[in-house]
Amino acid sequence: MGFKKDMQFENAYFITGTAYAGKSTTVRLLAEKHGGILCGENWHDAYPERLDPDEFPCLTYTHDLKDWHGFIRRSPEAYEAWYDGVSRECETLELRMLPAICEQGKPVFVDTNISLETLKRIAAPNHVLIMLADPAVSVRRFFDRNDADKQFLYRLISEEPDPKAAMENYRQGLCRINSRERYDRFLHAGFPVILRDENRSVGETLALAEQAFGLNRC
Repeated sequence: MGFKKDMQFENAYFITGTAYAGKSTTVRLLAEKHGGILCGENWHDAYPERLDPDEFPCLTYTHDLKDWHGFIRRSPEAYEAWYDGVSRECETLELRMLPAICEQGKPVFVDTNISLETLKRIAAPNHVLIMLADPAVSVRRFFDRNDADKQFLYRLISEEPDPKAAMENYRQGLCRINSRERYDRFLHAGFPVILRDENRSVGETLALAEQAFGLNRC
């Protein structure tokens, strides 16, 4: 499938895919077990410089937001466009931050926003793993996690004049960013894939990730 050989991050192991597939847990466990550096969910938030709104309009969109209800009232199309913009801008930050991290000489385990196209250019095929959950699961369980951001959004939706309509609008946006088309793009990218399986233990998933990365031979 035409992987280029000019790898820039030979000691980095990237995990990408869809929500609720186990990416964050897997990179954390890999880093712990193999003495590596963890670049977990939203690790690019540690970027040391203030983001320029002209260069990063999507990542800075909420910095000075006065009415957060406008955030959840956006159309599904606008939400999808913003989400894709955030992903592109996160890729820029990750590619700026990773060289210094990789120079430390340890294996680096990355829950990444880097696109499939870029990963094919910068990483060896066995240094990229895709983890997927069924799109319906990613949408249905979005508010299941008890993290502050999601619960904040849930509260905003519940405060809307018509909470049911507001929730449906937001879920339509989630459906767009967790579409079957996006799922299939990951599935057929040519990298190893782990599908979410409720009957598989965390340890078994870790073993599959190690196998995909060749770490079980270390």
